[in-house]
Amino acid sequence: MEKINLKSLDQDELQALLKEMGEPAFRAKQIFAWIYRGASSPDEMTDLSKGLREKLAERAEIRELRILRRQISEQDGTRKYLFGLDDENAIETVFMKYRHGNSICVSSQAGCRMGCRFCASGMAGLARNLSAWEIADQILQVQKDTGERVSNVVIMGTGEPFDNYDQLSRFLRLVHEKNGLNLGYRSITVSTCGVIPGILRFGEEFPQVNLAISLHASNEATRSELMPVNRSYPMAQLLEVCRSHAEKTGRRITFEYTLVSGVNDGEKQAEELAGVLSGMLCHVNLIPLNTVREKSFRGSSKDYARRFQAALERRGIPATIRRELGGDIDAACGQLRLKA
Repeated sequence: MEKINLKSLDQDELQALLKEMGEPAFRAKQIFAWIYRGASSPDEMTDLSKGLREKLAERAEIRELRILRRQISEQDGTRKYLFGLDDENAIETVFMKYRHGNSICVSSQAGCRMGCRFCASGMAGLARNLSAWEIADQILQVQKDTGERVSNVVIMGTGEPFDNYDQLSRFLRLVHEKNGLNLGYRSITVSTCGVIPGILRFGEEFPQVNLAISLHASNEATRSELMPVNRSYPMAQLLEVCRSHAEKTGRRITFEYTLVSGVNDGEKQAEELAGVLSGMLCHVNLIPLNTVREKSFRGSSKDYARRFQAALERRGIPATIRRELGGDIDAACGQLRLKA
């Protein structure tokens, strides 16, 4: 009989397993807490009886992602991990240190099928969705490796989170559990390239979780050129849904805008962007394009980025220029990819 992966169970499912084993339900909280403290086997759960640990070891195991490679930036200490999955696929995860706490950028899929033209993550296509425990285990393994707690999570690595909505939502609930990682929903950000059905469902089910939209253009034509998803979910429709989401949840939306030299970084584009975002509870995060060797696009200069920021702010749109972390280890935005 194949062993059950305890890490894949929520507390209700753990209670059901314990009931089958003739054990009291309250043990589920203890086991769940051990899992999210980073326990690798039932033997480490020292507040359980020896008999229960032995029964658990017969029926179950605690699977883990394998660290295939760890790179540490000499510039800022950012860490990029290449994790091996059970089926020989691989994913990348980034750990970043800020004054306000430690952040982690996790992947939701092995690869991506969205095909954004300037991004490395989708170059090999989509291999498969990650399960909720594989998304969560990126946090657990990084905490174990660094010895430091992660306080903020962004689902912005490889993959489109809303293309894997069911496992994403299960992941959010698992890491929010107070007996586990106890991460507040407001400490989590989900980034989507604009999958409208996912945004609508997300707004209903997780109104406190932060929403980020990869916009990257100020008009339909440019966005369709850069992001094929715009042909399925046009920008005008997307922004209408975003407006409604912000009004309903009272949460500010972040629009990610990668500045591509000569494509979307001019004064005209800043004016267009300010116009389409006018009156919305939002913030624009400007990201000078990070180099991807196989792509011909080039990032805007810092001077262009500052001009674009100033143009938005003059028109009442709050904007910041993202601080690049991990650029020397290809850990910056748009550089993550599926590779082993």
